[in-house]
Parts: sequence; C-alpha cells; structure tokens
Amino acid sequence: MSEQILTHARLVLDDEVISGSLVIRDGLIADIDTAPSQLPPAIDCDNDYLLPGLVELHTDNMEKYFQPRPKVAWPGRQAALAHDAQMAASGITTVFDAVSIGDVHKDSMRHLALHEMCAAIGDIVADGLARVDHRLHLRCEVSQPETLQRFQDLADLPLLGLVSLMDHAPGQRQFASFEAYRTYYQGKYGLNDAELEVFVAEQLANSARYSAQYRQAIAAECHKRGLALASHDDATLEHVAESREYGTRVAEFPTTSEAAEASHRAGMAVMMGAPNVVRGGSHSGNIAAAALVERGVLDILSSDYYPAALLDAVFRIAQMEGGYTLPQAVATASRQPAEAVGLNDRGRLASGLRADLLRVRLVDDHPMVQRVWSQGRQVH
Repeated sequence: MSEQILTHARLVLDDEVISGSLVIRDGLIADIDTAPSQLPPAIDCDNDYLLPGLVELHTDNMEKYFQPRPKVAWPGRQAALAHDAQMAASGITTVFDAVSIGDVHKDSMRHLALHEMCAAIGDIVADGLARVDHRLHLRCEVSQPETLQRFQDLADLPLLGLVSLMDHAPGQRQFASFEAYRTYYQGKYGLNDAELEVFVAEQLANSARYSAQYRQAIAAECHKRGLALASHDDATLEHVAESREYGTRVAEFPTTSEAAEASHRAGMAVMMGAPNVVRGGSHSGNIAAAALVERGVLDILSSDYYPAALLDAVFRIAQMEGGYTLPQAVATASRQPAEAVGLNDRGRLASGLRADLLRVRLVDDHPMVQRVWSQGRQVH
C-alpha cells in the first residue's frame, strides 16, 4: 500500500478553506483531517494552499510544440512530451488537448499536423510516459468542406471526450466586426487587400453552404457516442437557442453578456479564457471575463493559449472586488470543468477521489506552483 501524508496545508474544499492534513493512498485521497500530522514521513506544506489539480478543457498550447516556428515541424513524440511537461508545471492534471478540424487555410499547421498530434498524444499515454491525464478535444470548423469527413475519421479515438462546433466566418460570432476580421487574417497570413477580398468571399460562401448541415450532423454523431458537446463564440440569443437544441453542455467563450447569461440560465457551463482575466479583457474586443464574474455567470476557466494563465486567473477572480470566494474560483478550474464532461472522479478534495493535487504558495499575491501530484504520483 502506497501512502503519503501532506500536513500543515490550507486545504481548499468545496465551500471553505481549512488548515489540516490530507492522506494519499494508492493514487486516491484517503482522508482529510483538520489536525496536523506528527508522523515522521509527513510532508510539511508550510501553510501553502493545497488545491485539486486543474482541469483544462480547451487549450491549443500543443500546437506551439509541433510548430515552434513557421514552417518548422517538430518530431511528434518530443513535441507531445514537452507540452505534457508544461501542463504539469502549470498545475494542470487533466487536459483536453484541442486540435482543429477544417482550418480556414489549407496549408496551415493545424490542417497538416492534425493526425500526427492525435497520434502523438495517444502514444505517450499508451506508453505510460505522460505526466498528466490527456484527453482529446476536436474543434470542428463547421464552415469548411472537409470537416464532416475528418470528424468521422477521428470520432472513435479512445481519448476523445469533447467536441466543439465553430464557425469563424466574418460578420458574426467572434468576428462580428469585419475590420477585426481583416486585421487578424491579414496579419496571420500576410494577405494583400485583393487576396483578402477573395479569402472573405470564400469563407462566407463556405459558411452558407456547410455550417448548418455540419453542426446538425456532428452533434448527432456526438450524442450517439456519448461525447460532450460545446458551442463556440455564441453571440446572440438565437445562437444560444441553437446550442440548447443540440444538447450542448459547455458554452465556450460567448462574446456578449447576453449570450453568456442566457447560456448560464439554460444550464450550459459558461467557459471564458484565463488570459482574458489576466490581461483585463478580450484581445478581440468581446466581453471581459471579469464582467461575467461580477454577474456570477462564469462557470469554467480555460488557459486557452497560455497554460500558466489558468492558476493565475483563479486567484485573480478570488481577489477582485465583487469576485468569487477562493473555493468558488478554484471550482471554475477543477470541479466544474470535470463535471461538465462527466469526469466525476476528480476536481475536488474529497475522500475516494483521484489524488490530483496542486500545492501553491502566494508570493506577492501571485500563485507559485510548488508541487503537483497526478493520481498520487508527484509529477512536478
């Protein structure tokens, strides 16, 4: 029987923070006690916080390791392991690695490396090399011609647990502003004005032709397989109603307070990006996450493109005026994302659950990761 004792810790429970001890036995949380342990093997946490390991539902961080520079492809296993190490160092013990199907540019890394990224994550998990628990999140760009077929090719991957439906065509959702769309894609792909006009026309035509039928078809396939479904960038009440019709569990990055509040009322877990919290607003000019915290409708935080932002944002929303309590803030990055995708064996400090744990010390009000355990095994 493998046992570890963590003592003199501030344990962040569901509704309160207590000082005490926690026992890990055979990869599970065996006991929680308010008394300090006097046993010699006990690890003294020096009054640091002990949190449940963070649960990340949407990060495209892995892409940076597969293409560290434009036109530079990195070997798959090495890229996946480097990404895995960063997840552990950021306190993320369950991660849904987001890979995109149907990118708007046929020569993009997302398009070309899709199968390699899925295979590399599957390999490091199967070989016991991963530090943390990896799952897959398929981001389906429903406005692209090849999306449905590519989804069907990947829909039975063993690690798949979440599917999101996206449409990044101009004039709606994330890019309601044509000017913001022009600025983003001209900068990303180096298009001149004439090339951009052709690009915009093509994206609008594809959206009109494919988006509605692909949303319906992919949602139906997800329900048959028991896969959690997420919307993406809902902006209007009509978008929210459509997401409800498809049985959506997670509302990813709603762009307006109207859509966020309606999604929350409808029982969908509203997800916002942790970088939005850390930076003080959306880089696309959409609703600020802090505004949704004040309204009490932010349910899940995601690190999105910057893993270290997740823990930072948790403590920021616990410190802001009109924000959440620390247990409520921690739940947005642990219990609530886990529950949204049906993982009820983690995300809380409670007896019988996975010993996915995070020891955190505040230094000048900034959370610093001290140690991380994944299923009782120290991984950082």
